[in-house]
Amino acid sequence: MAKYRKLGRTSDQRKALIRNQVTALLYNGKIVTTEAKAKEIRKVAEGLIAMAIRERDNFEEVTVTAKVARKDKDGKRVKEVVDGKKVTVYDEVEKKIKKDMPSRLHARRQMLKVLYPVKEVPTQAAGKKRDTKQVDLPKKLFEEIAPKYADRKGGYTRIVKIGQRKGDGALEVLLELV
Repeated sequence: MAKYRKLGRTSDQRKALIRNQVTALLYNGKIVTTEAKAKEIRKVAEGLIAMAIRERDNFEEVTVTAKVARKDKDGKRVKEVVDGKKVTVYDEVEKKIKKDMPSRLHARRQMLKVLYPVKEVPTQAAGKKRDTKQVDLPKKLFEEIAPKYADRKGGYTRIVKIGQRKGDGALEVLLELV
C-alpha cells in the first residue's frame, strides 16, 4: 500500500503543488481544491502546525542597542556636515528582540523548507512592486496560529465537501483551518 497519493504528477511537480497549496492554506486560512489533493495537503499542514505549537514558547527576549538614523518630519534622514562631507546622524536605541532557542530555530528552518515566500500587496498598489511586503509565515505560525490551537490534540484542519467541478466532475472540497 502506498504511503501517499501520486496525484498524477511527477515527484517534483507533486512536491511543488503541495508546498504551494500548504502556503496558500496557512496564509489565507482556507482553499478550494480536489479531495485527493486536500488529504495530502492536510498531512503537511497539520505537521507544520503541530511543530509550531511545540515550539511556540521556546524563545528568550534580549535587549540590544541599535543605531538608527535620525529622521526629520518628512521621514528623510537628517544629515550634518563633518569635515566638508554630508554624514547621516545616528541615534542609539534599545530594542527588545525575540531570540529563538536552538530547537525553535530548527523548527523555523524546517517550516521554511516547505513554505514558499509570500509577498503581500496592498489593494491600492495592485500590480506595483513599490509597497509590497514580505510575509514571515513561520512567525505567523508561531504567533497567530499556534496559540489558537494550543489546547487541541490534533485535527487543525477541516475538509468540507462542496460538490463536483463543472469541467471534469472531480469532487471539490473546502480545506480550512478549524
